[in-house]
Amino acid sequence: MENNWFFPLHAGVRLSDLAVHIGATLEDKTSADRIVRSVAPVYRAKDGDICYMVSRKNRLELDTCQAAAIVCDAALAPLVPAHIPVLLTAHPHTAFALAGAYLHQDAMRPSRTLSQGGISPMAVIDPQARLEAGVEVEALAVIGAGAEIGEGTRIGAGAVIGAGVRIGRDCTIAAGASVVCSLIGNNVIIHAGARIGQDGFGNAPGPKGGMIKIVQIGRVILQDWVEIGANTTIDRGAMDDTVVGEGTKIDNLVQLGHNVRIGRHCGIAAQVGIAGSTHIGDGVMIGGAAAINGHIRIGNRAQIAAMSGVAADVPAGERYGGIPARPMRDFLRDVAEMSARAQSRQKRSGGKNE
Repeated sequence: MENNWFFPLHAGVRLSDLAVHIGATLEDKTSADRIVRSVAPVYRAKDGDICYMVSRKNRLELDTCQAAAIVCDAALAPLVPAHIPVLLTAHPHTAFALAGAYLHQDAMRPSRTLSQGGISPMAVIDPQARLEAGVEVEALAVIGAGAEIGEGTRIGAGAVIGAGVRIGRDCTIAAGASVVCSLIGNNVIIHAGARIGQDGFGNAPGPKGGMIKIVQIGRVILQDWVEIGANTTIDRGAMDDTVVGEGTKIDNLVQLGHNVRIGRHCGIAAQVGIAGSTHIGDGVMIGGAAAINGHIRIGNRAQIAAMSGVAADVPAGERYGGIPARPMRDFLRDVAEMSARAQSRQKRSGGKNE
């Protein structure tokens, strides 16, 4: 991948200095002055690049690797060719993430569309809105009456910030996002096209058939360091609040229903749907395309496998999977039994389809 002008090379950092920054040990002290400018996968890393290994599956890629250094743990270090310095750490994935953030800081959040900062003359800002010094507002963004936005926050092109919304400091609201009826903490990232704070899906049976809309008068609260992916939707509460806890990261195309409460430092992958009034504890991980029933509880540090259907409560610390979701050991046993029965039928039929 040559000439990547979207994310230019770093000016350069000494390998020994980078090792200190990411908490790794440089095994070959003679390579301390090597300069690192970017990150790359193992197979095409060249001089100036840093890469990482977390599995022996990558060992064949080392044949073409010319990296300035490889981040790995002690178990994989013997596989690295002698000409490539090793940055040794017990947590290579984390160390590499820190290296990437250091070398490509501009890639850590949505970048501005235009070269100049400040407030665009093409933005529409209500006179009753209050913006601290250092706020950037790009062209065609709209900021409603009574909205408050903290220092260092950038509102992207075409974004809509509704009346009375509060946004903290050093946030990024990317192009085309809309935020209404919400309180946003500090250092929050909301990616392009996300919809935050619209009314939730609530209806009652009508007296003559059909449905009557139930009023939704709650809010959305995003605590500090939350990140919301592109085109994700988070409905405001009906009468309580929809809350996403500190440090939680939500992928693209996720749906959070009204009154959902998510704890701190959770990870939710793409296309997950969480129905209303579900409570999710701290440190929960939910795989892609999982469906979570409403009015249930998922305990702290639970893990939900991708494409699972969670119909009932999940205890803290448990790993669940399948449809309906159940403890992983039970799910895997059921899959093994079904596979064995299918193979048995195939043998009885002489390998022909029944």
